[in-house]
Amino acid sequence: MNDEQKRQEILAILKTVDDPELPSVSVRDLGMVHDVLVNHRNVSITMVPTFAGCPALDFIEKNVKLAVESLEWVERCHVEFSFQIRWSTDAITNEGKEQLRKHGVSPPPENYQPGEEWSVDCPYCGSAFTSMDNVFGPTACRSILYCGSCKNPFEAMKPVVDYSVV
Repeated sequence: MNDEQKRQEILAILKTVDDPELPSVSVRDLGMVHDVLVNHRNVSITMVPTFAGCPALDFIEKNVKLAVESLEWVERCHVEFSFQIRWSTDAITNEGKEQLRKHGVSPPPENYQPGEEWSVDCPYCGSAFTSMDNVFGPTACRSILYCGSCKNPFEAMKPVVDYSVV
């Protein structure tokens, strides 16, 4: 197996490592995996946190290391979080957005422009008749909204834009 095949195997296993705050949504589908380097039996992974103060980073690091080091050929895995690289909700994959919905969390709005008000559809019934209940959700990356159609409260990922491309 060459290094590129090993890298692809690592990317596949990272789809099995869930964000501890969003079960069933992988760190890869959240767009947190920035780079994977393979050097024979050693692996270095650079990840981008969704928020700098995220309390789950230690858990994510541990879970990524355990998953990667479970591969027979991996001797050692080093995980580093980069705070120089900006995470954006644009990095969430389509599969990640679908998993968020299944978890009862609306993905962030598409094509969000900083400073504009934002809204999302209800993850339960798909209605656009939603309102912001509280911009401060259970974590720094989520807000609480309310659906006027099915009457359910729900969470939504806050839109985070990479300002270097705006």
